[in-house]
Amino acid sequence: MKIGIIGAGNIGGTLARRLASLGHQVTIANSREPETLAEFARDSGARAGTPVQAARAGEVVIVTIPLRNVPNLPADLFARVPESTVVIDTNNYYPRHRDGRIAEIEDGLPESRWVERQLGRPVVKAFNNIAAAHLMERGKPKGAPGRIALPVAGDDPRAKGVVMDLVEQLGFDAVDAGTLDESWRQQPATPVYGTDLDAAGARRALAEASAERGADWRATDRSPGTLANPA
Repeated sequence: MKIGIIGAGNIGGTLARRLASLGHQVTIANSREPETLAEFARDSGARAGTPVQAARAGEVVIVTIPLRNVPNLPADLFARVPESTVVIDTNNYYPRHRDGRIAEIEDGLPESRWVERQLGRPVVKAFNNIAAAHLMERGKPKGAPGRIALPVAGDDPRAKGVVMDLVEQLGFDAVDAGTLDESWRQQPATPVYGTDLDAAGARRALAEASAERGADWRATDRSPGTLANPA
């Protein structure tokens, strides 16, 4: 499969390495010039490109950049991208650590629904609740004891199925987490976030989630701070 990845940070870089190792044709882009990814491309087996090239390169496009930067992506990012292309959003809203206040999310809009509106394309939310190191190292064969489950939320059953298949290929159990409006169940501070649960545990955690954001995950008048010193 041809896969474009926009974002070469912890999750984007990890997905590029893992997916390329599985034989997928991966194009990866960052916020700078493709030349800055030349060494990474040689090491990972991915191809370096611009965000527009990554968006137009694949049957799947993964957007994995800081949430606050999503509106800064090129306005024509998906202008020549087929409607059948599946777009994955891996993002989380970190208002006190990085993103500052995003009013719509503070008012209750699910993070990925906000991303969808910025991109002008439907998205599937996945890969947002697992640490990059675990995504790299903890995949297991199907049926293996302790196999980690990852929730996948989206509105289009076909697109969601494509993403769930990729999750399985990477060595994790894919759990259907409902529609994009239900994707708040896998946002930061929910029971499934960062917990490496199995499939039964992930389903239980999704069901037990609360839509209310705790104070640690809401912006303040001083936001954003830093990871070490949230504001």
